[in-house]
Amino acid sequence: MSRKIFNVFNVSLLVLAALSCLLPMINILAISMSSSPAVAAGKVTLWPVEFTLQSYKFVVEKPEFMKAFIISVLKVLAGVPVNMLLTILVSYPLSKTRAEFRSRNIYMWFFVVTMIFSGGLVPWYMIISKMHLIDSFWALIIPSAVPVYNVVLLTNFFKSIPKGIEEAALIDGASHWTTMWKIYVPLSSASIATLVLFSIVTHWNSWFEGLILMNSPEKYPLQSYLQTIIVNRDVKLMTMQDARVLAAVSERTSRAAQVFVATIPVLAAYPFLQKYFTTGIVVGAIKE
Repeated sequence: MSRKIFNVFNVSLLVLAALSCLLPMINILAISMSSSPAVAAGKVTLWPVEFTLQSYKFVVEKPEFMKAFIISVLKVLAGVPVNMLLTILVSYPLSKTRAEFRSRNIYMWFFVVTMIFSGGLVPWYMIISKMHLIDSFWALIIPSAVPVYNVVLLTNFFKSIPKGIEEAALIDGASHWTTMWKIYVPLSSASIATLVLFSIVTHWNSWFEGLILMNSPEKYPLQSYLQTIIVNRDVKLMTMQDARVLAAVSERTSRAAQVFVATIPVLAAYPFLQKYFTTGIVVGAIKE
């Protein structure tokens, strides 16, 4: 009897948690597909009122939008491999003990300090400027090439791998490079897939770097472009047709459309990575 009560309580709690995440998204979708007067009157809840795709039409039917979309796609395709490669290369040595890697604590504190303290926006900009990356595509990639939070997560995953596996590989003549790529990385596929998704979301949703580091709007990634056109409504980047469209589009409907346009690629990538979330890291890797 107690087991049934627990199951009912557990299922009810999970359903409520799922609805708390799903219903706001449905509401935003309904707002993005409703007319501005209906949204302003507060008539929209979970279903569009006076259905219209005017907000999406403004966002999508522009050459500038497609160019920004392509830049964001290239940013993800270039940034995610760079992030994961450097994260793996940093996490593997940091997962060793101090006896195996004498300078481990120095490097660990170095990375931890960067998570707590920041030099500020001006020094950050000056460093990127001295590297001659301003108004360059790589300015969107290199400054965030080593995500320290991901390094900490992957380091902890690497530490959880049984030491006997690595010792057996080293006895058989494997180098640390071989051990890392042939043993640690395959056994950490679940955690790496999770970090890949984190990296995709971070690169796709970032907009601040584009506004600060790009001198010309033509080089903006999608989020920077949407931030400028829809949220800030920079009249310098609008045509007369855009102004007429925006007259019929409220700020709430345009922002709702922005959310869904920006969310679609992440939603498309999630199903391909979901299967790795539930797999064990070292299940069946070593026999007692």
